[in-house]
Amino acid sequence: MDRLQKVLAEAGVASRRKCEELITAGRVEVNDKVVKTLGVKVDPSQDFIKVDGKPIRRQSKVYVIFNKPKGVITSAQDPEGRKTVTEFFKNIKQRIYPIGRLDYDTEGLLLLTNDGEFAHLLTHPKHHVPRTYLATVKGVPHGSLLDKLKNGIELEDGKTAPAEVEYQDVRPETNESVVKITIYEGRNRQVRRMFDAIHHPVIKLKRIQFGPLLLSGIPRGKFRHLTPQEVNELRQEALKAGEGKSHKIQKGE
Repeated sequence: MDRLQKVLAEAGVASRRKCEELITAGRVEVNDKVVKTLGVKVDPSQDFIKVDGKPIRRQSKVYVIFNKPKGVITSAQDPEGRKTVTEFFKNIKQRIYPIGRLDYDTEGLLLLTNDGEFAHLLTHPKHHVPRTYLATVKGVPHGSLLDKLKNGIELEDGKTAPAEVEYQDVRPETNESVVKITIYEGRNRQVRRMFDAIHHPVIKLKRIQFGPLLLSGIPRGKFRHLTPQEVNELRQEALKAGEGKSHKIQKGE
């Protein structure tokens, strides 16, 4: 059983918020009865649901990996008129949305789906699915500074979880270096803020891995559908991470 607005959104009727408006406006029927109350739970396999008198259709699940270019908004629409990720998926009939976010000026691996449960699983804080980035930063951070990132560094919203960090390249001619960093949280602009905290600001940032899934082979601005095996591996990664955290809490770590 799921909330009615969630079922409507996953059927591609509209966004979750817009579906709530449709319900409160009396435009939705369940088993031929108008429903105006938010939070009503339905079983889409059993209940007959209509919007404006037309039956909704259950959408097949879609899972996509996308190589997001820099200068694209991770959103369905932007009031400032900037390009959004949804503009790259006009040939997909289902209404898909991003799993998490990548900043406007960050590029790389972004997952999109119409499976709300799957998206929630991968983004829930308790699961800590690892995300790996290549960060081109100003200067060459001393090893002791990278150790601060590895051990967790204090930011304005609290100390970060330990990260995995290693040099990938040093460019003396431009006084830049490339650092590979894996984090286990999804805070806003976290990688950029971590490097700001050690006074080596990020010049370029690219996400190259999400859990077991690698970006390799997908050109910038292109996408491909995930295989059932990849979807299952992502799901298992999230569940494994969640179980690991629960075990640590029980042990008092």
